[in-house]
Amino acid sequence: MSDTVEQDTVASVHYTGTFVDGDQFDSSEGKDPLVFLVGHGQMIPGFEQEVLGAKVGEKREFTLTPDRAYGERDDDAIQKIEKSQFPEGMELEVGMVVGAHSDQGPIQFTITEIDGDVVSADFNHQMAGKTLRFEVEVVEVRAASEEELAHGHVHGPGGHHH
Repeated sequence: MSDTVEQDTVASVHYTGTFVDGDQFDSSEGKDPLVFLVGHGQMIPGFEQEVLGAKVGEKREFTLTPDRAYGERDDDAIQKIEKSQFPEGMELEVGMVVGAHSDQGPIQFTITEIDGDVVSADFNHQMAGKTLRFEVEVVEVRAASEEELAHGHVHGPGGHHH
């Protein structure tokens, strides 16, 4: 039985994510650990690379530059949308995150500016362009089942339910 995080294992980790200024943006503290199938693109690339080879009980700290996290910000991802495109009566505010449907499935954007009838929508990931620090503790590692490998994600407790 593997107790090391490697390709095609299911890893359970506790983690805390902070920005470089120390502000925390996410943590599993006080909650169930994060469970993911290693090597199947469920996590941002740098996170997976940094926990590979870690053993159960091991703690790792690492910093991910944007290219290993959510990518750099792309100014072309900011689009101007007519207010008439939004549902009637929807109150629009700068800083608001709006969910929408696209040909590629659900997407999110942040309203960055409202100028009369024109809304500026930023489709960059909210974490784009940010350097992220993580503290991770590996709590459990197990081999993935054939079904999990076929589906590319975890089943059962803490996993994905169909």
